[in-house]
Amino acid sequence: MAGRSAEKAAAFCAGLAGTTPVVADRNDDIGRVLAEYHPDLLIDAAGPFQGSGYHVPLACARASVPYLDLADARAFVAGIASIDDAAREGGVAVIAGASSVPALSGAVARHLADGLDAVRAVEISISASNRATSGASVAAAILSYVGRPLSLWRGRRWTKGWGWQELRRGTFAVDGKPVLDGRWLALADVPDHDLMPDMLAGRPAVTFRAGTDIALQTLGLWLLSWPVRWLKIPPLGRLAFLIPPLQRLTRPLGSDRSAMRVTLRGLKHGRGLERRWTLLAEDGDGPEIPTLATALLAEAILDGKLPPGARDAGRLLDLQQFEPLFASLSVRHQTVEIALPPPLYERVLASRYASLPPAVSDLHRICADGGASGEAIVKRGRNIAARFIAWTMRFPPAGKRPLHVAFTESGGVETWTREFGCHRFTSCLSEHKGQIVERFGPLRFRFDLVSDHEGLEMQMRGWSCLSVPLPLTLAPQSRAREWQEDGRFWFDVPITLPLVGVIVHYTGWLAPEI
Repeated sequence: MAGRSAEKAAAFCAGLAGTTPVVADRNDDIGRVLAEYHPDLLIDAAGPFQGSGYHVPLACARASVPYLDLADARAFVAGIASIDDAAREGGVAVIAGASSVPALSGAVARHLADGLDAVRAVEISISASNRATSGASVAAAILSYVGRPLSLWRGRRWTKGWGWQELRRGTFAVDGKPVLDGRWLALADVPDHDLMPDMLAGRPAVTFRAGTDIALQTLGLWLLSWPVRWLKIPPLGRLAFLIPPLQRLTRPLGSDRSAMRVTLRGLKHGRGLERRWTLLAEDGDGPEIPTLATALLAEAILDGKLPPGARDAGRLLDLQQFEPLFASLSVRHQTVEIALPPPLYERVLASRYASLPPAVSDLHRICADGGASGEAIVKRGRNIAARFIAWTMRFPPAGKRPLHVAFTESGGVETWTREFGCHRFTSCLSEHKGQIVERFGPLRFRFDLVSDHEGLEMQMRGWSCLSVPLPLTLAPQSRAREWQEDGRFWFDVPITLPLVGVIVHYTGWLAPEI
Protein backbone atom coordinates (compact mmCIF):
# COMPACT_ATOMS: atom_id res chain seq x y z
CA MET A 1 0.00 0.00 0.00
CA ALA A 2 1.83 3.06 -1.31
CA GLY A 3 1.37 6.72 -0.47
CA ARG A 4 3.24 9.86 0.47
CA SER A 5 2.79 9.30 4.23
CA ALA A 6 4.55 6.37 5.90
CA GLU A 7 2.46 6.90 9.04
CA LYS A 8 -0.88 6.74 7.18
CA ALA A 9 0.24 3.76 5.12
CA ALA A 10 1.28 1.87 8.25
CA ALA A 11 -2.02 2.67 9.97
CA PHE A 12 -3.95 1.40 6.96
CA CYS A 13 -1.93 -1.77 6.63
CA ALA A 14 -2.28 -2.54 10.35
CA GLY A 15 -5.94 -3.29 9.77
CA LEU A 16 -5.49 -5.31 6.59
CA ALA A 17 -3.56 -8.55 6.71
CA GLY A 18 -1.03 -9.28 3.99
CA THR A 19 -0.29 -5.64 3.08
CA THR A 20 2.99 -3.78 3.34
CA PRO A 21 3.29 0.01 3.76
CA VAL A 22 5.42 1.67 1.10
CA VAL A 23 6.34 5.35 0.79
CA ALA A 24 5.90 6.49 -2.82
CA ASP A 25 4.73 9.57 -4.70
CA ARG A 26 3.42 9.26 -8.23
CA ASN A 27 5.34 12.45 -9.13
CA ASP A 28 8.71 11.20 -7.84
CA ASP A 29 10.98 8.36 -8.87
CA ILE A 30 8.34 5.65 -9.04
CA GLY A 31 10.79 3.54 -11.05
CA ARG A 32 12.97 3.10 -7.97
CA VAL A 33 10.02 1.82 -5.95
CA LEU A 34 9.06 -0.61 -8.73
CA ALA A 35 12.60 -1.92 -8.94
CA GLU A 36 12.72 -2.47 -5.18
CA TYR A 37 9.37 -4.24 -4.76
CA HIS A 38 8.52 -5.37 -8.31
CA PRO A 39 4.77 -5.86 -7.68
CA ASP A 40 2.60 -8.16 -9.75
CA LEU A 41 0.38 -5.16 -10.55
CA LEU A 42 0.33 -1.44 -9.83
CA ILE A 43 -3.10 0.16 -9.31
CA ASP A 44 -3.01 3.96 -9.36
CA ALA A 45 -5.94 5.37 -7.39
CA ALA A 46 -4.23 8.59 -6.32
CA GLY A 47 -5.41 11.23 -8.80
CA PRO A 48 -6.26 13.75 -9.89
CA PHE A 49 -5.36 12.62 -13.39
CA GLN A 50 -6.44 15.90 -15.04
CA GLY A 51 -3.26 17.49 -16.38
CA SER A 52 -1.22 14.43 -15.42
CA GLY A 53 1.37 12.88 -17.69
CA TYR A 54 2.15 9.21 -18.21
CA HIS A 55 5.09 9.07 -15.80
CA VAL A 56 3.66 6.21 -13.73
CA PRO A 57 2.34 3.92 -16.52
CA LEU A 58 5.56 4.44 -18.50
CA ALA A 59 7.61 3.49 -15.46
CA CYS A 60 5.49 0.36 -15.09
CA ALA A 61 5.93 -0.57 -18.75
CA ARG A 62 9.70 -0.15 -18.51
CA ALA A 63 9.78 -2.27 -15.35
CA SER A 64 7.49 -4.91 -16.92
CA VAL A 65 4.87 -4.31 -14.22
CA PRO A 66 1.20 -4.33 -15.34
CA TYR A 67 -0.62 -1.06 -14.69
CA LEU A 68 -4.25 -0.19 -13.94
CA ASP A 69 -5.86 3.07 -12.82
CA LEU A 70 -9.18 4.59 -11.78
CA ALA A 71 -8.70 7.69 -13.92
CA ASP A 72 -11.69 9.58 -15.28
CA ALA A 73 -9.63 12.42 -16.80
CA ARG A 74 -10.63 12.78 -20.43
CA ALA A 75 -7.28 13.54 -22.05
CA PHE A 76 -5.37 11.08 -19.86
CA VAL A 77 -7.63 8.09 -20.55
CA ALA A 78 -8.33 8.86 -24.22
CA GLY A 79 -4.60 9.28 -24.89
CA ILE A 80 -3.28 6.20 -23.09
CA ALA A 81 -2.73 4.41 -26.42
CA SER A 82 0.14 6.83 -27.06
CA ILE A 83 2.32 4.63 -24.84
CA ASP A 84 1.18 1.38 -26.48
CA ASP A 85 4.63 0.67 -27.93
CA ALA A 86 6.26 0.95 -24.50
CA ALA A 87 3.66 -1.37 -22.96
CA ARG A 88 4.18 -3.97 -25.68
CA GLU A 89 7.94 -3.75 -25.34
CA GLY A 90 7.53 -4.33 -21.60
CA GLY A 91 5.19 -7.24 -22.27
CA VAL A 92 2.48 -5.90 -19.93
CA ALA A 93 -1.07 -4.58 -20.02
CA VAL A 94 -1.48 -0.86 -19.29
CA ILE A 95 -5.15 0.01 -18.71
CA ALA A 96 -6.59 3.47 -17.99
CA GLY A 97 -10.12 4.31 -16.86
CA ALA A 98 -11.08 1.25 -14.80
CA SER A 99 -13.85 3.19 -13.07
CA SER A 100 -17.49 4.20 -13.47
CA VAL A 101 -16.39 5.94 -16.67
CA PRO A 102 -15.45 4.70 -19.15
CA ALA A 103 -15.29 1.05 -17.98
CA LEU A 104 -18.79 0.62 -16.53
CA SER A 105 -20.45 3.23 -18.77
CA GLY A 106 -18.86 1.61 -21.83
CA ALA A 107 -20.09 -1.84 -20.80
CA VAL A 108 -23.62 -0.49 -20.28
CA ALA A 109 -23.70 1.46 -23.55
CA ARG A 110 -22.58 -1.55 -25.58
CA HIS A 111 -25.21 -3.67 -23.81
CA LEU A 112 -27.94 -1.17 -24.65
CA ALA A 113 -26.78 -0.80 -28.26
CA ASP A 114 -26.98 -4.52 -28.97
CA GLY A 115 -29.25 -5.14 -31.96
CA LEU A 116 -29.70 -1.50 -32.95
CA ASP A 117 -28.88 -0.44 -36.50
CA ALA A 118 -27.58 2.97 -35.40
CA VAL A 119 -27.21 4.82 -32.12
CA ARG A 120 -28.00 8.53 -32.33
CA ALA A 121 -27.47 9.81 -28.77
CA VAL A 122 -26.12 8.63 -25.43
CA GLU A 123 -26.74 10.48 -22.19
CA ILE A 124 -24.93 9.40 -19.02
CA SER A 125 -25.73 10.76 -15.56
CA ILE A 126 -24.20 10.09 -12.16
CA SER A 127 -25.62 11.51 -8.94
CA ALA A 128 -23.27 10.69 -6.09
CA SER A 129 -23.88 10.79 -2.37
CA ASN A 130 -21.85 13.42 -0.55
CA ARG A 131 -19.48 10.85 0.93
CA ALA A 132 -18.43 9.75 -2.57
CA THR A 133 -17.07 13.19 -3.47
CA SER A 134 -15.32 14.23 -0.28
CA GLY A 135 -11.69 13.77 -1.35
CA ALA A 136 -9.37 16.57 -2.42
CA SER A 137 -8.44 14.71 -5.61
CA VAL A 138 -12.08 14.43 -6.71
CA ALA A 139 -12.59 18.13 -5.90
CA ALA A 140 -9.50 19.09 -7.91
CA ALA A 141 -10.68 17.02 -10.85
CA ILE A 142 -14.09 18.72 -10.91
CA LEU A 143 -12.73 22.23 -10.44
CA SER A 144 -10.28 21.74 -13.30
CA TYR A 145 -13.09 22.03 -15.86
CA VAL A 146 -15.76 24.15 -14.11
CA GLY A 147 -16.60 26.96 -16.54
CA ARG A 148 -14.03 25.72 -19.06
CA PRO A 149 -14.79 24.89 -22.73
CA LEU A 150 -15.42 21.22 -23.49
CA SER A 151 -15.32 19.61 -26.92
CA LEU A 152 -18.53 17.65 -27.56
CA TRP A 153 -19.66 15.52 -30.51
CA ARG A 154 -23.14 16.83 -31.35
CA GLY A 155 -25.07 17.49 -34.53
CA ARG A 156 -22.68 15.14 -36.38
CA ARG A 157 -19.63 17.30 -35.69
CA TRP A 158 -17.43 18.56 -32.86
CA THR A 159 -18.84 21.57 -31.06
CA LYS A 160 -18.36 23.36 -27.75
CA GLY A 161 -19.95 23.05 -24.32
CA TRP A 162 -18.97 24.48 -20.94
CA GLY A 163 -17.99 22.60 -17.81
CA TRP A 164 -20.65 22.37 -15.11
CA GLN A 165 -23.29 24.14 -17.22
CA GLU A 166 -26.33 22.79 -19.14
CA LEU A 167 -28.01 22.30 -15.76
CA ARG A 168 -30.75 19.65 -15.60
CA ARG A 169 -32.78 17.81 -12.98
CA GLY A 170 -32.62 14.04 -13.16
CA THR A 171 -34.89 11.25 -11.98
CA PHE A 172 -33.52 7.78 -11.20
CA ALA A 173 -36.04 4.95 -10.85
CA VAL A 174 -35.67 1.21 -10.34
CA ASP A 175 -38.66 -1.04 -9.66
CA GLY A 176 -39.12 -1.82 -5.99
CA LYS A 177 -37.01 1.11 -4.74
CA PRO A 178 -37.93 4.68 -3.77
CA VAL A 179 -37.38 7.04 -6.69
CA LEU A 180 -34.53 9.54 -6.59
CA ASP A 181 -36.21 12.60 -8.01
CA GLY A 182 -35.06 16.15 -8.73
CA ARG A 183 -31.31 15.59 -8.42
CA TRP A 184 -29.41 18.46 -10.04
CA LEU A 185 -26.90 17.50 -12.73
CA ALA A 186 -24.43 19.54 -14.81
CA LEU A 187 -22.09 18.92 -17.73
CA ALA A 188 -18.85 17.20 -16.72
CA ASP A 189 -15.76 16.34 -18.77
CA VAL A 190 -15.09 12.61 -19.02
CA PRO A 191 -13.35 10.20 -21.45
CA ASP A 192 -16.69 9.00 -22.83
CA HIS A 193 -17.05 12.25 -24.78
CA ASP A 194 -14.05 11.19 -26.87
CA LEU A 195 -14.36 7.42 -26.78
CA MET A 196 -18.05 6.59 -27.13
CA PRO A 197 -18.79 8.15 -30.55
CA ASP A 198 -16.28 5.73 -32.09
CA MET A 199 -17.40 2.83 -29.90
CA LEU A 200 -21.00 2.59 -31.12
CA ALA A 201 -22.56 2.17 -34.57
CA GLY A 202 -23.93 5.45 -35.86
CA ARG A 203 -21.35 7.66 -34.12
CA PRO A 204 -23.83 9.07 -31.58
CA ALA A 205 -23.82 12.39 -29.76
CA VAL A 206 -22.61 11.87 -26.17
CA THR A 207 -23.42 13.92 -23.07
CA PHE A 208 -22.28 13.23 -19.51
CA ARG A 209 -23.71 15.05 -16.50
CA ALA A 210 -22.89 14.68 -12.83
CA GLY A 211 -23.92 16.09 -9.48
CA THR A 212 -24.20 15.27 -5.81
CA ASP A 213 -27.24 14.59 -3.66
CA ILE A 214 -26.91 18.07 -2.14
CA ALA A 215 -28.38 20.69 -4.47
CA LEU A 216 -26.34 23.45 -2.81
CA GLN A 217 -23.10 21.88 -4.04
CA THR A 218 -24.16 21.33 -7.64
CA LEU A 219 -25.87 24.72 -7.96
CA GLY A 220 -22.92 26.45 -6.29
CA LEU A 221 -20.50 25.02 -8.86
CA TRP A 222 -22.92 26.00 -11.63
CA LEU A 223 -22.96 29.60 -10.38
CA LEU A 224 -19.17 29.56 -10.12
CA SER A 225 -18.87 28.34 -13.73
CA TRP A 226 -20.29 31.57 -15.16
CA PRO A 227 -17.58 34.02 -14.02
CA VAL A 228 -14.94 31.45 -15.01
CA ARG A 229 -16.48 31.28 -18.49
CA TRP A 230 -17.20 34.97 -18.97
CA LEU A 231 -14.03 36.38 -17.40
CA LYS A 232 -11.76 33.58 -18.71
CA ILE A 233 -10.46 32.87 -15.20
CA PRO A 234 -7.74 30.16 -15.09
CA PRO A 235 -8.80 26.64 -13.98
CA LEU A 236 -9.86 26.49 -10.33
CA GLY A 237 -8.07 23.27 -9.35
CA ARG A 238 -5.83 25.19 -6.97
CA LEU A 239 -8.90 25.86 -4.78
CA ALA A 240 -9.58 22.15 -4.24
CA PHE A 241 -8.41 22.35 -0.61
CA LEU A 242 -11.54 24.41 0.17
CA ILE A 243 -14.00 21.77 -1.00
CA PRO A 244 -13.55 18.89 1.53
CA PRO A 245 -14.21 21.12 4.59
CA LEU A 246 -17.32 22.52 2.91
CA GLN A 247 -18.51 19.02 2.08
CA ARG A 248 -18.01 17.92 5.66
CA LEU A 249 -20.09 20.87 6.84
CA THR A 250 -22.93 19.87 4.51
CA ARG A 251 -22.66 16.14 5.22
CA PRO A 252 -25.76 16.05 7.46
CA LEU A 253 -27.81 17.37 4.54
CA GLY A 254 -26.93 14.48 2.26
CA SER A 255 -28.16 10.92 1.96
CA ASP A 256 -26.52 7.53 1.54
CA ARG A 257 -28.08 6.97 -1.91
CA SER A 258 -26.23 7.28 -5.23
CA ALA A 259 -27.42 6.65 -8.76
CA MET A 260 -26.21 6.19 -12.32
CA ARG A 261 -28.20 6.22 -15.55
CA VAL A 262 -27.28 5.56 -19.18
CA THR A 263 -29.92 6.48 -21.77
CA LEU A 264 -29.40 5.48 -25.37
CA ARG A 265 -31.62 6.42 -28.32
CA GLY A 266 -31.26 4.93 -31.75
CA LEU A 267 -32.87 3.18 -34.69
CA LYS A 268 -33.95 -0.40 -35.28
CA HIS A 269 -35.49 -1.25 -38.65
CA GLY A 270 -36.00 2.48 -39.23
CA ARG A 271 -37.98 3.14 -36.04
CA GLY A 272 -36.78 5.00 -32.96
CA LEU A 273 -36.08 3.21 -29.69
CA GLU A 274 -34.96 4.41 -26.28
CA ARG A 275 -33.16 2.06 -23.94
CA ARG A 276 -32.37 3.16 -20.41
CA TRP A 277 -30.26 1.48 -17.74
CA THR A 278 -30.54 2.77 -14.17
CA LEU A 279 -28.58 1.79 -11.07
CA LEU A 280 -29.45 2.73 -7.49
CA ALA A 281 -26.93 2.23 -4.68
CA GLU A 282 -28.06 2.50 -1.06
CA ASP A 283 -26.63 2.17 2.45
CA GLY A 284 -23.59 4.23 1.44
CA ASP A 285 -22.41 1.68 -1.15
CA GLY A 286 -22.28 4.24 -3.99
CA PRO A 287 -18.56 4.98 -3.48
CA GLU A 288 -17.84 1.29 -4.16
CA ILE A 289 -19.16 1.49 -7.73
CA PRO A 290 -16.03 3.17 -9.24
CA THR A 291 -13.84 0.35 -7.86
CA LEU A 292 -15.74 -2.58 -9.38
CA ALA A 293 -14.17 -2.38 -12.84
CA THR A 294 -10.74 -2.21 -11.20
CA ALA A 295 -11.40 -5.44 -9.32
CA LEU A 296 -12.54 -7.22 -12.48
CA LEU A 297 -9.64 -6.01 -14.62
CA ALA A 298 -7.05 -6.63 -11.89
CA GLU A 299 -8.21 -10.25 -11.76
CA ALA A 300 -8.02 -10.52 -15.56
CA ILE A 301 -4.49 -9.08 -15.61
CA LEU A 302 -3.23 -11.37 -12.85
CA ASP A 303 -4.79 -14.37 -14.62
CA GLY A 304 -2.93 -13.42 -17.82
CA LYS A 305 -6.15 -12.79 -19.76
CA LEU A 306 -5.26 -9.30 -21.02
CA PRO A 307 -2.59 -9.13 -23.72
CA PRO A 308 0.23 -6.58 -23.60
CA GLY A 309 -0.53 -3.06 -24.77
CA ALA A 310 -1.91 0.27 -23.59
CA ARG A 311 -5.63 0.98 -23.96
CA ASP A 312 -8.62 2.44 -22.20
CA ALA A 313 -11.07 0.28 -20.25
CA GLY A 314 -14.17 1.32 -22.20
CA ARG A 315 -14.36 -1.84 -24.34
CA LEU A 316 -12.85 -4.43 -21.99
CA LEU A 317 -15.78 -5.51 -19.83
CA ASP A 318 -19.35 -6.71 -20.38
CA LEU A 319 -22.20 -5.68 -18.11
CA GLN A 320 -22.85 -9.24 -16.99
CA GLN A 321 -19.35 -9.39 -15.49
CA PHE A 322 -20.41 -6.78 -12.93
CA GLU A 323 -23.39 -8.83 -11.69
CA PRO A 324 -21.60 -10.78 -8.91
CA LEU A 325 -20.09 -7.55 -7.56
CA PHE A 326 -23.43 -5.72 -7.70
CA ALA A 327 -24.96 -8.62 -5.75
CA SER A 328 -22.46 -8.14 -2.93
CA LEU A 329 -23.62 -4.54 -2.43
CA SER A 330 -26.87 -2.69 -1.74
CA VAL A 331 -27.28 -2.13 -5.46
CA ARG A 332 -30.22 -2.64 -7.79
CA HIS A 333 -30.30 -1.98 -11.52
CA GLN A 334 -32.65 -2.50 -14.42
CA THR A 335 -33.02 -1.87 -18.15
CA VAL A 336 -36.16 -0.59 -19.85
CA GLU A 337 -36.99 -0.13 -23.54
CA ILE A 338 -39.43 2.42 -24.95
CA ALA A 339 -40.64 2.81 -28.53
CA LEU A 340 -40.19 6.42 -29.62
CA PRO A 341 -42.87 8.29 -31.58
CA PRO A 342 -42.25 8.96 -35.30
CA PRO A 343 -40.28 12.11 -36.20
CA LEU A 344 -42.10 15.46 -35.98
CA TYR A 345 -42.73 16.00 -39.70
CA GLU A 346 -43.89 12.42 -40.15
CA ARG A 347 -46.42 12.86 -37.32
CA VAL A 348 -47.80 16.05 -38.85
CA LEU A 349 -47.89 14.84 -42.46
CA ALA A 350 -49.08 11.32 -41.58
CA SER A 351 -49.60 9.30 -44.79
CA ARG A 352 -48.39 12.22 -46.94
CA TYR A 353 -44.88 11.82 -45.54
CA ALA A 354 -44.23 8.73 -47.66
CA SER A 355 -44.83 10.71 -50.87
CA LEU A 356 -42.10 13.28 -50.15
CA PRO A 357 -38.92 13.18 -52.25
CA PRO A 358 -36.29 11.01 -50.51
CA ALA A 359 -33.91 13.91 -49.86
CA VAL A 360 -36.68 15.83 -48.06
CA SER A 361 -38.02 12.93 -46.01
CA ASP A 362 -34.50 11.78 -45.06
CA LEU A 363 -33.52 15.18 -43.71
CA HIS A 364 -36.62 15.27 -41.50
CA ARG A 365 -36.15 11.73 -40.17
CA ILE A 366 -34.66 13.02 -36.91
CA CYS A 367 -34.07 10.74 -33.93
CA ALA A 368 -32.37 12.35 -30.92
CA ASP A 369 -29.49 13.96 -32.81
CA GLY A 370 -28.51 14.72 -36.38
CA GLY A 371 -26.78 17.19 -38.61
CA ALA A 372 -26.53 18.39 -42.18
CA SER A 373 -24.05 20.60 -44.02
CA GLY A 374 -24.26 22.60 -47.22
CA GLU A 375 -24.22 26.12 -48.58
CA ALA A 376 -26.56 29.11 -48.48
CA ILE A 377 -26.93 32.48 -50.16
CA VAL A 378 -28.28 35.10 -47.75
CA LYS A 379 -29.94 38.38 -48.68
CA ARG A 380 -30.85 41.01 -46.12
CA GLY A 381 -33.21 43.99 -46.06
CA ARG A 382 -31.33 47.29 -46.22
CA ASN A 383 -33.55 49.73 -44.35
CA ILE A 384 -32.90 50.49 -40.69
CA ALA A 385 -35.98 48.64 -39.40
CA ALA A 386 -35.14 45.48 -41.36
CA ARG A 387 -31.52 45.53 -40.18
CA PHE A 388 -32.58 46.00 -36.55
CA ILE A 389 -35.09 43.13 -36.66
CA ALA A 390 -32.57 40.82 -38.36
CA TRP A 391 -29.98 41.69 -35.71
CA THR A 392 -32.49 41.03 -32.92
CA MET A 393 -33.36 37.60 -34.36
CA ARG A 394 -29.65 36.87 -34.94
CA PHE A 395 -30.18 36.21 -38.63
CA PRO A 396 -26.96 35.87 -40.67
CA PRO A 397 -25.47 38.73 -42.71
CA ALA A 398 -25.76 38.81 -46.48
CA GLY A 399 -23.47 36.74 -48.67
CA LYS A 400 -22.64 33.22 -49.77
CA ARG A 401 -21.83 31.13 -46.71
CA PRO A 402 -21.19 27.54 -45.60
CA LEU A 403 -24.15 26.22 -43.65
CA HIS A 404 -24.45 23.58 -40.96
CA VAL A 405 -27.72 22.68 -39.24
CA ALA A 406 -27.66 20.65 -36.01
CA PHE A 407 -30.86 18.83 -35.10
CA THR A 408 -31.68 17.65 -31.61
CA GLU A 409 -34.94 16.01 -30.59
CA SER A 410 -36.33 15.40 -27.11
CA GLY A 411 -39.89 14.76 -26.01
CA GLY A 412 -41.20 15.30 -29.53
CA VAL A 413 -39.67 18.78 -29.81
CA GLU A 414 -36.93 19.45 -32.36
CA THR A 415 -34.29 22.13 -31.91
CA TRP A 416 -32.64 23.41 -35.09
CA THR A 417 -29.37 25.29 -34.72
CA ARG A 418 -28.35 26.91 -38.00
CA GLU A 419 -24.76 28.05 -38.39
CA PHE A 420 -23.97 30.27 -41.36
CA GLY A 421 -20.22 30.35 -40.94
CA CYS A 422 -19.68 31.95 -37.52
CA HIS A 423 -23.25 33.26 -37.27
CA ARG A 424 -25.77 31.09 -35.43
CA PHE A 425 -29.45 31.17 -34.63
CA THR A 426 -31.77 28.58 -33.13
CA SER A 427 -35.47 27.76 -33.18
CA CYS A 428 -37.60 25.01 -31.65
CA LEU A 429 -40.25 23.12 -33.62
CA SER A 430 -43.17 21.19 -32.17
CA GLU A 431 -46.64 19.91 -33.12
CA HIS A 432 -49.97 21.45 -32.15
CA LYS A 433 -53.29 20.31 -33.59
CA GLY A 434 -51.79 19.07 -36.82
CA GLN A 435 -49.62 22.15 -37.36
CA ILE A 436 -45.93 22.92 -37.00
CA VAL A 437 -45.16 25.51 -34.32
CA GLU A 438 -41.78 27.23 -34.56
CA ARG A 439 -40.54 29.17 -31.55
CA PHE A 440 -37.98 31.96 -31.58
CA GLY A 441 -37.66 33.09 -27.97
CA PRO A 442 -41.05 34.55 -26.91
CA LEU A 443 -42.43 34.41 -30.48
CA ARG A 444 -44.36 31.43 -31.81
CA PHE A 445 -45.41 30.88 -35.42
CA ARG A 446 -47.97 28.28 -36.57
CA PHE A 447 -47.68 26.70 -40.01
CA ASP A 448 -49.65 24.30 -42.15
CA LEU A 449 -47.53 21.83 -44.09
CA VAL A 450 -48.55 21.61 -47.73
CA SER A 451 -46.81 18.70 -49.46
CA ASP A 452 -46.72 16.58 -52.60
CA HIS A 453 -44.25 14.39 -54.47
CA GLU A 454 -42.14 17.48 -55.33
CA GLY A 455 -41.60 18.72 -51.76
CA LEU A 456 -43.34 20.74 -49.11
CA GLU A 457 -44.21 24.29 -48.19
CA MET A 458 -44.81 25.94 -44.80
CA GLN A 459 -47.79 28.31 -44.86
CA MET A 460 -48.23 30.61 -41.86
CA ARG A 461 -51.57 30.40 -40.08
CA GLY A 462 -50.97 32.37 -36.88
CA TRP A 463 -48.47 33.83 -34.45
CA SER A 464 -48.19 34.94 -30.84
CA CYS A 465 -45.86 36.62 -28.36
CA LEU A 466 -45.65 35.24 -24.83
CA SER A 467 -48.72 33.13 -25.72
CA VAL A 468 -50.75 36.24 -26.59
CA PRO A 469 -52.27 35.86 -30.11
CA LEU A 470 -51.32 38.61 -32.57
CA PRO A 471 -53.11 39.77 -35.77
CA LEU A 472 -52.13 37.68 -38.77
CA THR A 473 -52.10 40.81 -40.94
CA LEU A 474 -49.11 42.09 -38.94
CA ALA A 475 -47.25 38.78 -39.01
CA PRO A 476 -43.96 38.24 -40.84
CA GLN A 477 -44.70 36.70 -44.22
CA SER A 478 -42.86 33.49 -45.06
CA ARG A 479 -43.58 30.69 -47.52
CA ALA A 480 -40.64 28.41 -46.84
CA ARG A 481 -40.19 25.70 -49.48
CA GLU A 482 -38.21 22.45 -49.50
CA TRP A 483 -37.60 20.23 -52.51
CA GLN A 484 -35.19 17.75 -54.09
CA GLU A 485 -32.91 18.65 -56.95
CA ASP A 486 -29.98 16.59 -58.29
CA GLY A 487 -30.42 14.25 -55.33
CA ARG A 488 -29.96 17.08 -52.81
CA PHE A 489 -32.26 18.74 -50.30
CA TRP A 490 -32.89 22.37 -51.32
CA PHE A 491 -34.62 25.12 -49.36
CA ASP A 492 -35.87 28.65 -49.91
CA VAL A 493 -36.86 30.78 -46.89
CA PRO A 494 -38.01 34.37 -47.51
CA ILE A 495 -39.08 36.44 -44.48
CA THR A 496 -40.75 39.81 -45.02
CA LEU A 497 -42.69 42.14 -42.75
CA PRO A 498 -45.57 44.47 -43.70
CA LEU A 499 -44.41 48.11 -44.07
CA VAL A 500 -40.79 47.01 -43.62
CA GLY A 501 -40.14 44.66 -46.54
CA VAL A 502 -37.51 41.93 -46.71
CA ILE A 503 -35.95 41.01 -43.37
CA VAL A 504 -33.87 38.07 -44.59
CA HIS A 505 -34.02 35.64 -47.50
CA TYR A 506 -31.81 32.58 -47.55
CA THR A 507 -31.71 29.75 -50.05
CA GLY A 508 -29.37 26.82 -50.60
CA TRP A 509 -28.85 23.11 -50.11
CA LEU A 510 -28.07 20.62 -47.36
CA ALA A 511 -26.79 17.05 -47.24
CA PRO A 512 -27.16 14.91 -44.09
CA GLU A 513 -23.89 14.18 -42.30
CA ILE A 514 -23.16 10.47 -42.22
